[in-house]
Amino acid sequence: MGGAVTQKALKNFNPLFTLNYSATHAVQHNTVYVLDALDAFNKRLVKKIEVKGFEVKNFRGTDSYMFLEQIVLSSKKPPMARIELEIGYNKSINRETRVLGVGDDLYYVSQEMEQYKGYTISDIDPFRGTVTFTNGEVIQTGEVSGDVSESDMRRIQIRETILSHFEKEEKLFNMGIKSLSLFFIDEVAKYRQYDADGNEVLGEYGQMFEQEYLNVLNEYITVFDTPYQKYLKSTCSDVSAVHKGYFSIDKKTGHSIDSQLKRGSEFSDDISAYDLILKNKERLLSFEEPTRFIFSHSALREGWDNPNVFQICTLKHSDSQTAKRQEVGRGLRLCVNQHGNRMDAESCGDSVHDINMLTVIASESYKGFVANLQSDIKTVLYDRPTTASSEYFNGKYVKVDGTPILIDKNAADTIEFYLISNGYVDMKRKVTDKYRTDVKMGTVAPLPEEIQPMAEGIHTLIQSVYDDSVLKDMFTDGHETKVKDNPLNDNFAKAEFQALWKQINHKYAYTVEFDSDELIRKSIDHINEKLFVSELQYTTTIGRQKAEMNEHEVGRGASFTGEKTRTQTLKHAQTSQIKYDLIGKVAEGTVLTRKTVATILKGLRADKLYMFKNNPEEFISKVIKLIKEQKATMIVEHISYDQIEGEYDSTIFTAEKSAQTFDKAFRATKAIQDYVFTDGSAEKSIERRFVEDLDAAQEPLQ
Repeated sequence: MGGAVTQKALKNFNPLFTLNYSATHAVQHNTVYVLDALDAFNKRLVKKIEVKGFEVKNFRGTDSYMFLEQIVLSSKKPPMARIELEIGYNKSINRETRVLGVGDDLYYVSQEMEQYKGYTISDIDPFRGTVTFTNGEVIQTGEVSGDVSESDMRRIQIRETILSHFEKEEKLFNMGIKSLSLFFIDEVAKYRQYDADGNEVLGEYGQMFEQEYLNVLNEYITVFDTPYQKYLKSTCSDVSAVHKGYFSIDKKTGHSIDSQLKRGSEFSDDISAYDLILKNKERLLSFEEPTRFIFSHSALREGWDNPNVFQICTLKHSDSQTAKRQEVGRGLRLCVNQHGNRMDAESCGDSVHDINMLTVIASESYKGFVANLQSDIKTVLYDRPTTASSEYFNGKYVKVDGTPILIDKNAADTIEFYLISNGYVDMKRKVTDKYRTDVKMGTVAPLPEEIQPMAEGIHTLIQSVYDDSVLKDMFTDGHETKVKDNPLNDNFAKAEFQALWKQINHKYAYTVEFDSDELIRKSIDHINEKLFVSELQYTTTIGRQKAEMNEHEVGRGASFTGEKTRTQTLKHAQTSQIKYDLIGKVAEGTVLTRKTVATILKGLRADKLYMFKNNPEEFISKVIKLIKEQKATMIVEHISYDQIEGEYDSTIFTAEKSAQTFDKAFRATKAIQDYVFTDGSAEKSIERRFVEDLDAAQEPLQ
């Protein structure tokens, strides 16, 4: 849209105005609407990002190789550490993974290799993700020590990508969502090569992938016959079928080749590289298609992204921060299930980011990757206020019942005092973590009575204030200790719980029956009582320029004193010439028949029906909302449950195998599982306090 030819051609239409829509405007015009990266995340329109970074660490006086993969938690054992180290055999030295605990001596585990003398585990800390040895050395999850080559790092990245894939896959599979993983490589030959006869053979990364995939697959296959296990054993067992490479094709030889990059860019413009992945998008998202891991040279060209990419691994060097942001962007769209339904806030509610988590397996440390990515995101954010002072609020408008209300000086001062009193701003009027935490927990202190009607608009303004800590919520550390196994404990078998379980484990079917006439009658009464549609108003203000002004007053347009203000309704406004299918729109929004909707509208008072003329869009949306409220009320009143054949078994408690971070785990003594997981902040959420109170009370199961 920004090109000179396009702009010149647009003038031929003689438009009243032109709207340019783009994620990256070359030329900034008058901004009408902005949805930048931070807004998209806060509105839960994109995935949350989890980063697995890796850092090379050299211990003092040794080149012993060691990689701390993860801390393993179990309800039956103390924390264990999953460590890759070198094992000395008669004819070779192999790098293998062992699960070790406090007291294990790496010297003996490695078959007495000298480099591991003094490395006896003295402490495993799941909170900090660290392992401490008796010689004082400490290694953190994700750190690699010793003699580490680039090939070693790439193998670790590939393995961690496969592990992350499997950690999420069962939960997603049970929801009808296929998980995909995407690898970016810098040379096709590292994944695919050709022998003397022109036959395809695996390159270095392809061989690494198949070796590591089989190792992880064997860990996840069990003797159980669940739908996911059937999927693994049938569709996913052929290692050669689960991964594919999408590259440019040489027209003469038919061989895959490195894509040609645009000058000054890391992104290929070669369409042939992506034909297969674009043309078979739906097939790729089907469980019948075994491909779950995709290798691509360079970043996929602009316009390609797949909503079900849950892991992105960069097996290449990149100094371009823009390239990193665009590579990550290939997996940020919210995922879809097998029916093509988007797993967004509307369908998933508050769990949208528990389902939509993109794991980035980086080739650098977590801190370095996140800091660079945050810095790059910050450069493309639109200007935002940075302090929540009285000056910021003064002169702003907020809507109350659809009517814009001005925040005057007194109201602005009241808001600032409220923020200070509750510890929601610091001395510099920066919004504090306490406010952001209270918003998440739904425990924000009530506003003073005189400004309470403006509460929604005021909190929207407060949450618009920016500081660098806001970006931190977009990322989590993929190396955080997670609880992967949470089986039933002895409390489940106690007679008291079994007696309760036998009463509640029956299967039920529910039915909802209500009379259409009753819904019509209640909807008419509810709309006649509650419906209000705002009319077009205008405010006339007569003001005089102040004798003295400061920069804040000029900045917010308050350099004039208001002498007189008058607000009036525009009685002879030009009505819209657009024809609305009023009955159809309301029927669509309420999922009722046109006949029922027509009867409801006929029953409205004339003054309420007349409001449609003033503001059709608002009338339709509010009528839909009011009818749906009555539908919900009647469902609650008329729902009935009938016991049917069958009972739930104990697997209902353990069926979901998704890993949860340790900071959200509460170690319970009276629950039927050792760990109880709660939403929100681990220490402050209402759910967490409720669980703690239950576990401390004397009444629950002993």
